[in-house]
Formats: sequence, structure tokens, C-alpha cells
Amino acid sequence: MAMFGSRGVKGGKFSVEDLYRISKKPKASSGPASSAGAKGAVRGRGKGQKGETDALASQILEAAHRLVERRRLELYLRECGLSINDCQSERQAMLYRNLGKSGLRVSCLGLGTWVTFGSQISDEMAESVMTIAYENGVNLFDTAEVYASGRAEITLGNIIKKKGWRRSSYVVTTKIYWGGQAETERGLSRKHIIEGLRGSLSRLQLDYVDIVFANRNDVNSPMEEVVRAMTFVINQGMAMYWGTSRWSAMEIMEAYSVARQFNLIPPVCEQAEYHYFQRDKVEVQLPELYHKIGVGAMTWSPLACGLITGKYSDGVPDCSRAAIKGYQWLKERVFSEEGRRQLAKIKELHLVADRLGCTAAQLAIAWCLRSEGVSSVLLGVSNTDQLLENLGALRVTHTHARTHAHTHTHTHTHTHTHRDTHTQTQTHTHTHTHTHTRTHTHTHTDTERHTRTQTHRHRHKTHTDTDRDTDTDTDTDTD
Repeated sequence: MAMFGSRGVKGGKFSVEDLYRISKKPKASSGPASSAGAKGAVRGRGKGQKGETDALASQILEAAHRLVERRRLELYLRECGLSINDCQSERQAMLYRNLGKSGLRVSCLGLGTWVTFGSQISDEMAESVMTIAYENGVNLFDTAEVYASGRAEITLGNIIKKKGWRRSSYVVTTKIYWGGQAETERGLSRKHIIEGLRGSLSRLQLDYVDIVFANRNDVNSPMEEVVRAMTFVINQGMAMYWGTSRWSAMEIMEAYSVARQFNLIPPVCEQAEYHYFQRDKVEVQLPELYHKIGVGAMTWSPLACGLITGKYSDGVPDCSRAAIKGYQWLKERVFSEEGRRQLAKIKELHLVADRLGCTAAQLAIAWCLRSEGVSSVLLGVSNTDQLLENLGALRVTHTHARTHAHTHTHTHTHTHTHRDTHTQTQTHTHTHTHTHTRTHTHTHTDTERHTRTQTHRHRHKTHTDTDRDTDTDTDTDTD
């Protein structure tokens, strides 16, 4: 307690209670008692005071831990040229959307745990990433039973429990299909959906998940069995909604039809890969499902497994995903003929991003967010630098929204010559995004004989215009 000065716990300008926001319980008032009872009361008070002191010390240590954690975050943000206020303003700028046509509100950017949690990054880094994401308004955290053989769910659950966030303030999703080596531990049978979700809840240390996804379709399981099992786990309070992942539009429609036929619960969302080089499903197939049956899209891999960042332009970095054991397919994809063509296009994308004042990653994520029916884009990051950069896509999105939907500059110039000839010039200038400027110039020349009658009571002017009208319309497009 030397840090509080010679005055003890109350030393300094503020008390420990004020500094760490600790409230002390009021002491009970003492009444008259016999000497024997007084001795017992003294001993009782001694034990009570010791317990009270221990509880206070525990509160102080816990508050000090929170304070140190905040200081570390401030130091880190300062190194990045940011401050807590920057993060708070970014948090206020987070966009929230309905998941499909359901009532569930999710942040437009979510945090995924594929490859990273329980595998590529340490638990400490995972905690830092989740903390910054949550403080910036991200309320969607996605995982799966297969990620790192269940360790991703364990890491995510430990962090949530440690942080003590209100359960109502965030959304957790998990995916069921690959659970173990046994034949009964994989697929979408009723047995594995129920047992697999129970295992996920145990690893996550949660009573329920908000969304459970079928992590691909199972041709060996009847669709009715899948839909009935998903309805069962929702009715049992193990999940709030269910969705699909990597299902075709026809399979999703079949699940919806089965649900309607048997009065069951239909899926509300499809998880789909979506980036510059993977577009057909999200842009062609899913919008129709969104309008017809209300199924939204939660997209993943907006940076094409890091390809769009340009990190693979000069080879495979040691810390990249393509260098991890088990991701040989990504390495082969990078050095394939198609991969080389994509890298050439990515160089052009970086030039566009430079002109717009953002990074290629931010532009790619903002591009994904503009698609109709996309409820949220899942981010996969291995450190806090990548997360902060990706969150910057919100600024690109807000700038686009403001300039495209709300920013219009109108300039009106009126010149009236009150003789036998009346001339009126009107100029409209509209500014749009996409570095696209439209200028419309309308010139109206009316040569006329007119009679003007002024009514002072209502201050109205009546013009009687005759003769001819000439209208000239000039459009100038600058790209």
C-alpha cells in the first residue's frame, strides 16, 4: 500500500474507493451489550473486518487489473497513432443490419476465428483482438466445432467468460458438421446436430448460441431430418436461429419448403465466400432468396485468404496462412496461372485504393458491404494491426454513403430583365461518388410580351407569358 502514501488507503487526492470505483458496505450500528457479549462481538468483528479487508483487497486487485489493461490498450493505440477517443468515434460509426429479414441486429463487420483462434495466434493476441473488436462495436463472433479441432471454441469461450460482457450485447455463431473421427460424429444427422451443438456449448461455456449453421449440406441425411433437428435445438433453447453454410440456392429453397410444409423453423442466413474473385452466388443467387424467403448473407474471406492485401506478390511470407501446414491448397492457388492473373488485377486495385485514400483491404471490405442482402462480413485477422486496418473500411463505407445518397450541390442563378424580353438562367450541379461528376445546365430563354399584375395583399406575382420557349439541355459526364 506504499503507493497510496503515508496516509494509508485514503492517501493522496482520491481514496482507493474513488479511484477504483469500489463501494464499501455501511457498517451496522452497535447497541448495548454485556461485557461477555462485547468480547464475543469484538472477536466477531475482528473476523468480519478481516473478511471485509480481504474482499476489499480482492476488489482493488481486480480494478487494478482492469486499469492496467486499459493502460496497455491506450499505449498500443498511441503507437498506432490512435487514441481511445478514436476508437469510441469508430464504435459510434459501426453499422448494424438485420440478419436477412429476421429481427436479429448484427454489426456489418463480424469477427471470425477460422485458422487464427486456437491455432495461428496466441490466446493473449486473440483476447486483444476480441477486446478491440468489441470496443469498436463488433457484436458478431463466428466459430465452428471443426476450427482447430474445437480449440477455437474453447479460446472464444474463455475470453467471453473473462471479459464478463453482457450476454445480450453480443452474438455468437457456430457451425456443425465435422465433429470427430467417428462416423456418428460428422454430418447433419439428428444425432450429430444435437450432440455436436451440446459439445460446442460446453467448449464455449455458454447456455446457447445465437445462430447454429449447418456447415455444408449432407447428402446422407434427409432434408426433413435436418430441419426437424434444427427446429428441436431452437425449441430447446440451445440456439436462437439456424442457418446454412456453403449450401446451394436450391438446397436452401428445399429446406425452406420442408419447414413450411411441416410447420418447422426455416433458415435465416447463408454463409458464403465473397470477394472480388468469387461473386456469382452472393450477387446472382442469394438476392433472389433474400426477396422471396428472407434469407440473408453472412460472407467470409473478403480478402480472398489475404490475396487481395498483396502479401503474396513476392512469394509466401512465413507468417501467412499459405505457409501453415494443411493449407497447401492455398499455396498452389497463389502460384497457379489463375492466381498470377489475380495478382496482376490486385496491383491495379491497389492503385485505385491509393487514389481513394484507403488501403486495398479497406476498399475490398467496403465493396463487399455494398452488396444487397449482405448482413455482415466476417473478418479474419491474426493481429490487432490488421483488425484496426479492416475496421477502417467503415470510413470508406460512410464516405460512399454520404456522397452517393446525400451529397448534392445545387446552384441556382436567376437573372430577370423586366422589359419586353424575359431571360432566366438556371444551373444545377450534382456531385456523385465513384469519382463521377455530372453537370446539368438548363437554359430557358423566353421572349415574350407579358402583363404583370402585382397584388400587395398577398405579395403574389402573376406572369402571362406568350410566344415561344426554347429549352437547351447539356449533360457533361466526367469519369
